[in-house]
Amino acid sequence: MSSILSRQRIVAGPGYSRWLIPPAALAVHLCIGQVYATSVYKNALVAHFDTSLTAIGVIFSIAIVMLGLSAAFFGTWVDRNGPRAAMVVSAVFWCSGFLIGALGISTHQLWLVYLGYGVIGGIGLGIGYISPVSTLIKWFPDRPGLATGMAIMGFGGGALVASPLSSRLMALYDPSYDATDPTSVASGSAVAMLFLTLAAVYFVFMMFGAATVRVPADDWKPEGFDPAQLKERAMVTTANVSANNAIRTPQFWLLWTVLFCNVTAGIGILEQAAPMIQDFFREGGTSAVSATVAGGFVGVLSIGNMAGRFAWSTTSDHIGRKPIYMVYLGVGMAAYITLALIGQTSTALFVLLAFVILSFYGGGFSTVPAYLRDLFGTFQVGAIHGRLLTAWSAAGVAGPLIVNAFLDAQGTPGELTAEAYRPALLTMVCLLAVGFLANLMVKPVSEKHHEPKTETEPEPAAAGVRS
Repeated sequence: MSSILSRQRIVAGPGYSRWLIPPAALAVHLCIGQVYATSVYKNALVAHFDTSLTAIGVIFSIAIVMLGLSAAFFGTWVDRNGPRAAMVVSAVFWCSGFLIGALGISTHQLWLVYLGYGVIGGIGLGIGYISPVSTLIKWFPDRPGLATGMAIMGFGGGALVASPLSSRLMALYDPSYDATDPTSVASGSAVAMLFLTLAAVYFVFMMFGAATVRVPADDWKPEGFDPAQLKERAMVTTANVSANNAIRTPQFWLLWTVLFCNVTAGIGILEQAAPMIQDFFREGGTSAVSATVAGGFVGVLSIGNMAGRFAWSTTSDHIGRKPIYMVYLGVGMAAYITLALIGQTSTALFVLLAFVILSFYGGGFSTVPAYLRDLFGTFQVGAIHGRLLTAWSAAGVAGPLIVNAFLDAQGTPGELTAEAYRPALLTMVCLLAVGFLANLMVKPVSEKHHEPKTETEPEPAAAGVRS
């Protein structure tokens, strides 16, 4: 089995099309992107376990924390063993998490759901998230932003598939549940069956990704690509930095700060999406926005999150990573200020601003692997990316805490108005300002952190396509 999964067994032969790699990556990311669809069955679990939304929300928080931690701890292992082994391990953990979670629901043991979906599934999330990144960058040294954007777009779009699929499956397993009625709640047994079904379906798709993924041969490079072109860009290195050395550089921690600030601000919108739009247009105790419209708003935000991961990351190939983050953070500040001050004057304006903010949130995720490649080279970019994702773990805790703390101080849920959100939104502006300044301070990595060259080693830029 270890031989089948080894990196040596998946070196692509002559004539292999690199455009077959993004579908393999998408097969994994669309599956693990289901984590953004947990709200679909949140109320069902609250009723089943007779507990609070906060207690059920902890499941998502644990999964995101474990995503960052496992990506950090296993990043070097993923780089060393290759994408096929990583995808298989990710599938085993991710799908086992659903199975254990289903057992916890069936036996009324909430701690098993924490352990299964949260801890074990979260480990699968982290390994699966970084598994194709370094491989895609090596297949697309000429367009790393496009490559990572195509794959990580799948993570943002996973909820677009999982949300309607989950609703239909729960209705199938519980005939009394009406997915079109916001007051209808599925039974716990329906959620348990949903978890079992998702485990089986996701395992098949993730195995397809693992079976089809390939790494380029040592001497491969895209037709017409001249590695010397990389030397013309001031922020793109032609050397390599190891993961251990990368975390000793100020550039790593500046990017950590940039990602933390951008993600914390985005999660502030995501966590409150449906009630937020209803509260913004509440007058006299009644909202002008229905629950159905609020649910559609969440879908629009998912599209923004997904589209931003591809469009903005691809744009970064043309204008550079540092400038695109200036857009994410600078224009993001303007969008948050506008949303806080006049967002309640027009539903269309509110949706447009939220869409732009979430597109920057998604773009920040998909652009950062290419930013890391520019600064640290391709040698251990997957491991470096994994360690940087601890910023996501921290943001997954900080974002909801910041927003919920302000809202709790402003009044009772279901009775809030736009004014109640202003302190939280303006706090996010301050966070984005910190990230903007951190991005401005990023500069090329000092040569003292570069890996030494060997006499037989090809030019560093060409090494960008090594396996």
